[in-house]
Amino acid sequence: MRRVNKLTAAAAVTALVFAGAGCSKKSSDEESASGEDCVEKGDVKVGMAFDVGGRGDQSFNDSAAKGLDKAACELGFEVKDAEAQDGEPESAREERLQQLVDAGYNPVVAVGFAYSASVAKISAANPDVNFAIVDDAVEADNVTNLLFAEEQGSFLVGAAAALKSETGTIGFVGGVDTELIHKFEAGYKAGAKAANPDVKVQSVYLSTPPDFSGFGDPAKGNTAATGMFEKEADVVYHAAGGSGGGVFQAATDAEKWAIGVDSDQAKTADESVRDSILTSMTKNIDVAVYDFLKGVEAGDIKTGPQVYDLKVDGVGYSTTGGHVDDIKEKLDEYKQQIIDGTITVPSK
Repeated sequence: MRRVNKLTAAAAVTALVFAGAGCSKKSSDEESASGEDCVEKGDVKVGMAFDVGGRGDQSFNDSAAKGLDKAACELGFEVKDAEAQDGEPESAREERLQQLVDAGYNPVVAVGFAYSASVAKISAANPDVNFAIVDDAVEADNVTNLLFAEEQGSFLVGAAAALKSETGTIGFVGGVDTELIHKFEAGYKAGAKAANPDVKVQSVYLSTPPDFSGFGDPAKGNTAATGMFEKEADVVYHAAGGSGGGVFQAATDAEKWAIGVDSDQAKTADESVRDSILTSMTKNIDVAVYDFLKGVEAGDIKTGPQVYDLKVDGVGYSTTGGHVDDIKEKLDEYKQQIIDGTITVPSK
């Protein structure tokens, strides 16, 4: 059994509602994420509408925020962000996007598939404004779809889970029961079965639409993961946004492994639980957001589907902590086989 530091401090989730996230000119001793001083702000104003959990979820939203903040600093964009609230009606998402447009923000980036219908409606009503949406395809001449091959990255961490499991039982915690999160589960199971055909996989979803609380409820994540650990699972992968903090705490308390998602969560989660994180399925939302905004600066906005997969390092797995160093060669073999087409990863 793995040994970890059993601390109980939980990660704090910071919610910013229409909080300015701009990067003003820094002093000489302050540097941006790229190691360069921030440039002076120009005329471009970028709005970002976060999904439930917003900044501080240490996962999905924070990855998008990283790309936004990099653009603010390096490209001189003025930025503002807004956050979805759990249980809000569709009209609230529409109003949030329209308020950004009315305030002169162009482009506007919507983070998460929950904004699909709202982006379709508001983009049609504002044809001169450019929009981007993360994780869904909205067909419109002024919308860019930032899409990812989540199943491919999940395949790799599924293989890692099976190779590291001592009990032959692993788990998956999905935030909300949707087609998108099914991609994570399908890839995870496929990777696990490739590494160990006899592995058992437990799956739980924390909420069902229109209830999106499963992306922002660490207590639910903790309960789900604890139940899996009690049923012999020794590795649990979460695709549950802010609820993942509860999965990490459960793994720490049980002295078992957890797998992070979207960001390298061994770097972003609360320090008390980082030793429990075996690896993370990295989904480079920050890269996609920054690429889109770089196109805005250059006057070359690519609309329609823009897919980020293993071939372009749009997804992958992390090695922080060295816990998968002994199986990295095998994981990289799987990665190359997926890139070559030898392995086709299911998405459902």
